[in-house]
Amino acid sequence: MRKYEYSNELAEAVKTFLVDDDWHFSFDEDTGRFKFGLRTKGKMRKLDYVLNVHNDEIVVYGMCTFDAESSDENMMAQMAEFICRANYGLKNGCFEFDFRDGEIRYKSFIDCENLIPSAEVIKNSIYCIASMYQRYTPGIFDICFLGGTAKEAIAKCEKSIEDEVRSLLTGAVGEDMGEDEINEVIASLTVEQEGGEDA
Repeated sequence: MRKYEYSNELAEAVKTFLVDDDWHFSFDEDTGRFKFGLRTKGKMRKLDYVLNVHNDEIVVYGMCTFDAESSDENMMAQMAEFICRANYGLKNGCFEFDFRDGEIRYKSFIDCENLIPSAEVIKNSIYCIASMYQRYTPGIFDICFLGGTAKEAIAKCEKSIEDEVRSLLTGAVGEDMGEDEINEVIASLTVEQEGGEDA
């Protein structure tokens, strides 16, 4: 196998971060590819990472451990719509969906032209992917296993904190608490959260 061209300095920066951050990984010196995994809570128990080092960039993929069923046209259409809706407005990276086999992955990118990224930049490119899966896996799961629609799935994933608190309060106290009282509780939580971030 011919050695793939990649930057040894970039590979060393990634390796240093992974060792310092206590990741267990493998590295293919012929291709500049790192592989590692992350155990997660929730419907997707493990996230598989593939990190490719090139001459002037690092590309990180987080591979979903289950796929859409490629022979199910409706599921494929719902997943494609879900991915488009999820990607809209994302600031760092994007979901990718392979129409050939139903594979779902999230891609993060580091432009390294004329620089070596800091450990913090490498960390963000890896942890960003885990955060995106934490937010969007429930919707992916609903489409793949429960026949959910893209609109329902994205609404479930992108609920605001206010909507979630309102739903929890309404479920917990029912009609014992009026709309004005619920709004007061939500407002106080918002003020506390904003104050806590400054502290």
